Amino acid sequence: MNEKQIVKKLSLVGILGNVLLAGFKLFAGIIGKSGAMVSDAVHSLSDVFATFVAFLGVLLSKQPEDEEHPYGHERLECVASLILGLILAGTGIGIGYSGIRKLVMREQIEVPTLLPLIAALVSIAVKEAMFWYTMHYAKKMDSPAFKADAWHHRSDALSSVGSFAGIGLAKLGFPFMDPVASLVICFFILKVAFDISKDALDRMLDTSCGEELEQDIRQFVEKQSGVERVDLLHTRKFGNKIYIDLEIAAKSDISLIQAHEIAESVHHNVEQQYPNVKHVMIHVNPDM
Repeated sequence: MNEKQIVKKLSLVGILGNVLLAGFKLFAGIIGKSGAMVSDAVHSLSDVFATFVAFLGVLLSKQPEDEEHPYGHERLECVASLILGLILAGTGIGIGYSGIRKLVMREQIEVPTLLPLIAALVSIAVKEAMFWYTMHYAKKMDSPAFKADAWHHRSDALSSVGSFAGIGLAKLGFPFMDPVASLVICFFILKVAFDISKDALDRMLDTSCGEELEQDIRQFVEKQSGVERVDLLHTRKFGNKIYIDLEIAAKSDISLIQAHEIAESVHHNVEQQYPNVKHVMIHVNPDM
């Protein structure tokens, strides 16, 4: 299955699954008199839009380089991830506001029926399955947008856990726990939104790939034929790809053609060893 087929499959599963689940939870929340379950349903509906944004971001990021974008379009996937994070944050704030209003304004809180409790259990099972399914293919493609979408599913599962606890306690004689559950859901959603947004910004701001990976690349390059040492190594994230700036030292008495061949060999071998590396810019210094 190629990447295009995977993207279409993930999008279809995400959109169809969330529409059906959101409809069921909204019905259960209204009929079963549970504000927490209605909030949970709204969260699921936001996932429909999130999956569409992820699909669009991945699709646009796969466009080839052109005159206006000689480095490609990979960062569009990061833009999609950032939008997903903001959608998630807005959903969380809305759910939190609803819970606080009920508690502060002391609105009449009805005791939920058994139906929202069943809906919460169904939601936990379905959304956790969707998380693992989406994350499996997101890792396969190394797609930050679909990783964000997978966490969107996980946050929905966690919010359903909060709903289940709140509804259960409300049925045991603590009706105020239903809006409290909305606040717990809000916390989980905002935490995931922050993590997704931070990762997207890191990938957009030429952030280093980290000391561990750089050390691994350095050791790999130093083992290459003709390389005396590595003088400089910088990495930067570009969407889900990596760019490397590299300075290597070669013997000072070799010809320009030999130095060029060493650089070409290192360039090729690094890109073969590290599939996420899009390009290596190499400068050769004389070993003095």
